[in-house]
Amino acid sequence: MKTVLKALANGLALLLVLPCVAIYRLACLALGPMQAFPGWSQAFSLIPGLSGAYLRRAFYKLVLPRCGADAFLTFGTTFSHPTAEVGNKVYVGTYCCLGDVTLEDDVLLGSNVSIMNGSGQHGIDRLDVPIREQPGVWPRITIGADTWIGDRAIVMANIGKHCVIGAGSVVTKPIPDYAIVAGVPAKVIRYRMSSAEPPALISQSEAS
Repeated sequence: MKTVLKALANGLALLLVLPCVAIYRLACLALGPMQAFPGWSQAFSLIPGLSGAYLRRAFYKLVLPRCGADAFLTFGTTFSHPTAEVGNKVYVGTYCCLGDVTLEDDVLLGSNVSIMNGSGQHGIDRLDVPIREQPGVWPRITIGADTWIGDRAIVMANIGKHCVIGAGSVVTKPIPDYAIVAGVPAKVIRYRMSSAEPPALISQSEAS
């Protein structure tokens, strides 16, 4: 019975978002996806409760390259890029800000997590040119399957599979599979497949 009700809710949500998707497609033709997409993401982020989660998922299933059927995107979460991808059984907490990112299957994000596209989005070398006019780079970020990122973490680099990122951490460098990291900047504490290994045994190259 629960499966039937869920399927009906998903179908109804898809029908309800179809007019919005049609308007979004027209806006893409007029303005381009990068200009048209953020406003719609912000609008859908403000729909509260379970109905909001269903409507967000339905919208993103139709406009993103991938959005898993069981993904759960909660209130206040926005995407800035229409190229973002969301895997199956992904959970995203409230008020997350997500850039050009791939969230692989079973990723868990706490509340207020920010996933940025690197730390070099603005050039700062020249003083005779405003920072906003200096060129930068925006690498795509991938969060590996079965990774849990705690509340208020800031991510600027790829994270491997089966990782745990402590709440409030700032990830500035790629994180290997199975790593548990924390801190500002985030450093490896230990690895999940060898939980008895004390932090002192982790090499300096892995921890930096």
